[in-house]
Amino acid sequence: MSNSTTSSPLSAPSADRRLTRSQRLDRLPFTRKHGRLLGASGIGWALDAMDVGLISFVIAALSVHWELSKADGSLIASAGFAGMAIGASVGGLLADRIGRRSVFALTLLVYGLATGASALAMGVGALIVLRFIVGLGLGAELPVASTLMSEFAPARIRGRVIVWLEAFWALGWILAAVIGTFVAASGPTGWRWALAIGLVPAAYSLVVRLGMPESVRFLEQKGRHQEAEQVVRSFESAAGIDAPVDDASGADTSGADAVARADGVGASHGAADAAVEARVAADEVGAIPVADTVDPKAGIWSKPLRARTAGLWAVWFCINLAYYGAFIWIPTLLVDRGFTLTQSFTFTLIITLAQIPGYAVAAWLIEVLGRRWTLTIFLSGSALAAIGYGLADTEWTIIAAGCALSFFNLGAWGALYAIGPELYPTRVRGTGTGAAAAFGRIASMLAPFLVPVLLVTGGQVLVFVAFSIAFALAAAAAFTLPEQRGKALAE
Repeated sequence: MSNSTTSSPLSAPSADRRLTRSQRLDRLPFTRKHGRLLGASGIGWALDAMDVGLISFVIAALSVHWELSKADGSLIASAGFAGMAIGASVGGLLADRIGRRSVFALTLLVYGLATGASALAMGVGALIVLRFIVGLGLGAELPVASTLMSEFAPARIRGRVIVWLEAFWALGWILAAVIGTFVAASGPTGWRWALAIGLVPAAYSLVVRLGMPESVRFLEQKGRHQEAEQVVRSFESAAGIDAPVDDASGADTSGADAVARADGVGASHGAADAAVEARVAADEVGAIPVADTVDPKAGIWSKPLRARTAGLWAVWFCINLAYYGAFIWIPTLLVDRGFTLTQSFTFTLIITLAQIPGYAVAAWLIEVLGRRWTLTIFLSGSALAAIGYGLADTEWTIIAAGCALSFFNLGAWGALYAIGPELYPTRVRGTGTGAAAAFGRIASMLAPFLVPVLLVTGGQVLVFVAFSIAFALAAAAAFTLPEQRGKALAE
């Protein structure tokens, strides 16, 4: 390698350049350790989706076996969303105070146990109360998981990693559709067995608590620098890079030593490619701009942040109104059209499968076009697909329009979860993402009640026209958000 400071793109950074721990994480390649963290967070995310998806099948089943009215079905669904609104707000605040990992594990435990208990409910009242408790756990888990993953993902692919995380939602919803089709629809007690499967997250919470690292940025905010250093060094080791040597002053260590030794005997065997990639990233880390947030002590409604907070809240509100209004009611609306319970659940399963390519395309576009354009495009596609679904009147048009709605809507969700944590500094990142999610849950509470009213007024066409308008408004709000592609998270 040339000794010139300009002739080679692989030259190590100068020895006097000190990288913060966050910069050391940002310059790393995506390693197996990142993959394990993504998998652990993603499984929790999928279990969330499974639980949310299951209730739509349970409501449809109870409409047959208990002759459940649409009003009672709306109450059951809305109780869960009411819990999610409170859970998202409180969970975000707790994540900024006691840690991302602890809140993540606690939420899995709460909603897992409450879902299992729901299987024993003997009436609508008990089911409503238990769904509220389930919502508390669900609402808190989602923004906390995306915040934790954002704080570990390398800056240059952070958006893509968060879309990968959100893609686990599709797996969970598909699992819910499978359980709904083959368990909930199996007989009068099938819905109980479907909900009993919800106990799985309670057991998984122990795995999460013991196996996941705590956010480095959170640990530094709390003055727990030794723990933060151990976490960073574990990720550097996974990339085949030896830990840097601390200087006598105890200041943050130099990235130069870590990168230089990745070529020598200190590097892990077989890690040459990772070492080269890490060296390039370290050489470029000084050029990575910091996300254009302002004073790290600013609140989410302070003057510098209020515009992005308002835009983010608007997107969350409109996408929740349209998404949950549509997908919670699709199985029941198909039964209303004359399809059997089994046909309704089968159609819903097929429609759900379209979520996977939606996430895949969003994961690619988010680092090509950026967060804002990706979110806007997918929300606009959702608006058009909603119109198409409302007008569909044959089996193949229902499935085709439903798949399009599923494709665009879930791609939009992936982009939304990627952009949220990037808008705020570390001190209020959990609070900002949690508050936006909580505001969105207000819409998800309203959506189950809105659908029966719109059905009486103008039928299913009016229902999906209303959802199309909500998606269009969300697209407009999304375009007002600042673009943070390729930028390091603000401290």
